[in-house]
Amino acid sequence: MRALLIVFWKELRENARDRRTVLSALLLGPVGTPLLFALMMNITLERSRVHADTPLALAVAGGEYAPNVVAFLSRSGVAVTAFSGDAAAAARVVRRHEQRLVLVIPADLPARLRAARPASVGLYTDTADTSSGPDRSRIEGLLRAYAERVAAWRLEARGLAPTLVSPLVVDEIDVASAAGRSAALLGILSYFIVFATLMGGLYVAIDATAGERERGSLEPLLTLPVARRALVFGKMLAAAAWMAVSLVLTVTAFAFSLRYIRFDLIGMTANFGARVALAIVAVMLPFVVFGAALMTLVASFTRSYREAQSWLTAVLLVPTVPIMFAALNQLAGRAGLMWVPSLSQHLLINGLLKAEPLAPSMVALSAGGTLAAGALLALAAARCYGREQILG
Repeated sequence: MRALLIVFWKELRENARDRRTVLSALLLGPVGTPLLFALMMNITLERSRVHADTPLALAVAGGEYAPNVVAFLSRSGVAVTAFSGDAAAAARVVRRHEQRLVLVIPADLPARLRAARPASVGLYTDTADTSSGPDRSRIEGLLRAYAERVAAWRLEARGLAPTLVSPLVVDEIDVASAAGRSAALLGILSYFIVFATLMGGLYVAIDATAGERERGSLEPLLTLPVARRALVFGKMLAAAAWMAVSLVLTVTAFAFSLRYIRFDLIGMTANFGARVALAIVAVMLPFVVFGAALMTLVASFTRSYREAQSWLTAVLLVPTVPIMFAALNQLAGRAGLMWVPSLSQHLLINGLLKAEPLAPSMVALSAGGTLAAGALLALAAARCYGREQILG
């Protein structure tokens, strides 16, 4: 144990003198990422607020054929402007982004409506322009509402109740809390936390293995009367320490920066107080052990600093794959998934952000599975250091 602690303190001091390690482990990832995340979220929310307050603009060609439609849209808050041109002209101006939306009303619309026959209008839009998506949805919703109103008038004119064609009315009742709704936006938070935690130990793991080999200091170190297992575990403990510091700084920076995100603009609140921050750190600590063992093992196979950097940069993406898979498939926390490192932490962090109580059994399964995987990787790394090929 004394030899292990000596190696641990040696690696800790050497990497503390390395400016690159300090910048990546303590500044760029832990502090820069949360601040950038908060800035992007504020810009997105501010744009949503401005977009909601800006009148919806719509160019209408052939408005004289359907004055009631134009009047309905105007009463609904749409800024209607006349457009002179046919369908080809409408498509051309939308494609050139001179107009975002153009509604083309055909000349035969009044006759078809009087005859109670189906009538069609053309809404020209560019789906490649993602900024026009909300406007398009609003216009389509208003046109559907007008069509339903016309259908109701036709039924009443024939002495029938409009409710005959609406046998079922669905009242959507949202039971999600303000914190739960914000978790949908903060679901990517765990990805940043995992990535910043791994970045904290990246250069430490490289310097402790490939860096020692490249400098020629690994061979004298292995000739000392110290068990190689103590050496590798000491190096691994140093990487874990840097990762733990990076984790704490990242969570603290998120707790600080999320206070300045205007979730109130969309009726949400971020459940990221001191208690939640401490719980996230506790949930992530087993992953620190796993990450340090994983990077130490991979770095032990490399022969140079540059090679180790290339390999470990790719390895950084491995623990984030389960998180992306869970986000795409909208996985919910269950016992069978708590054995997977990084995925279990992602699910537990999402539960904390939603202000949901965490089951002790789930936390125990997550910690146990992650620590067990980390222990296997640590033993594999110690075995690699026990071979003479480690010097080659």
